[in-house]
Amino acid sequence: MKYFYGILTILGFLLPYSQFIPWLYENGFNVTQLINEVSQSNISSFAWLDVIVAAIVLIGFILYDGKKKGMKHLYFPIIGTLTVGVSFGLPLFLFLREIHSEKKKQIK
Repeated sequence: MKYFYGILTILGFLLPYSQFIPWLYENGFNVTQLINEVSQSNISSFAWLDVIVAAIVLIGFILYDGKKKGMKHLYFPIIGTLTVGVSFGLPLFLFLREIHSEKKKQIK
């Protein structure tokens, strides 16, 4: 599973940014235009609100499950979720959790 999560972490970074970087290059860091385009239609608002709720749930899950398992560096997947999205933050957390589990098994 570690490799599966690792590949999805890479894809979760590359795919969203493959769309964002060209937009950024074309429009610059125009926050007003970004918000206008995000809320341009009901369906895009639906999608973004879904992503926001998923990100909040994911951050709660990262904090709860990560602390419960004694994981360190939980800020990496949280920052990844806030800067890239759930598509990056979730597989990154699961990847780090697999590595943490492997290390704990080696110690026992």
